[in-house]
Amino acid sequence: MELKLNKPICFFDLETTGIDIGKDRIVEISIFKVYPNGNKESKTWLVNPTIPIPAQTTAVHGITDEKVANEPTFNELATQVYNMIKDSDLGGFNSDRFDIPLLAEELLRAGVDFDMKNRVSVDVQTIFHKKEERTLSAAYKFYCNQSLENAHSAEADTMATYEILKAQLERYPDLENDIKSLSEFSTRKKIADFAGMISFNKEDEEIFTFGKHKGKRVNDILESEPGYFSWIQNADFPLYTKKVLTAIKLRKLNTK
Repeated sequence: MELKLNKPICFFDLETTGIDIGKDRIVEISIFKVYPNGNKESKTWLVNPTIPIPAQTTAVHGITDEKVANEPTFNELATQVYNMIKDSDLGGFNSDRFDIPLLAEELLRAGVDFDMKNRVSVDVQTIFHKKEERTLSAAYKFYCNQSLENAHSAEADTMATYEILKAQLERYPDLENDIKSLSEFSTRKKIADFAGMISFNKEDEEIFTFGKHKGKRVNDILESEPGYFSWIQNADFPLYTKKVLTAIKLRKLNTK
């Protein structure tokens, strides 16, 4: 079953130096772009992360410092990456919780003003977990009846993710072949930022989800404790969280 698309969708996967969204870096990125007319294109880059790759991480994906020493940095690749995804929805495996947040940090760090406005994401892992509770390799075996060769290779994982989503649409008639519907189904909870530090209450108002102001409305804290905004901006928070908080503050100022 082919995807019904109104705009392109980019399936992508990252291999990284670790799992800290704010501090770790990309060492490999693979993007597989599918167009509404059925055309497809793919691109994979090795990336010099400019920081050491821990041995325990290399043991997972096989990418060493030596392998990427002469590869471009993400700053040098950012424009190419953004140009490939800028008109597209995004798809991945655990992408809502890891790949999209980390990619956003890298793009913002490189001076590319990335956000999720006018696009949605489909997290194939969430669909899988809601339906079957398995890993990517098991999902590929379960849905496609194939063994995933070169697991933890960004390109292999990306292609497997795309094939799994198509097989999921074949298997589950209640899944609508529509990217917006798939995005809604694969979303765990509504959050304002990728890191989940700003969420929404029942009235659809932004609230903090951490620290001393957990559960409190962001607008209320910005009003009663202006220094809290400055503290977050100067502390070690994800860049996208800071961007979202700035947008809330500016919105509040513009409504006064």
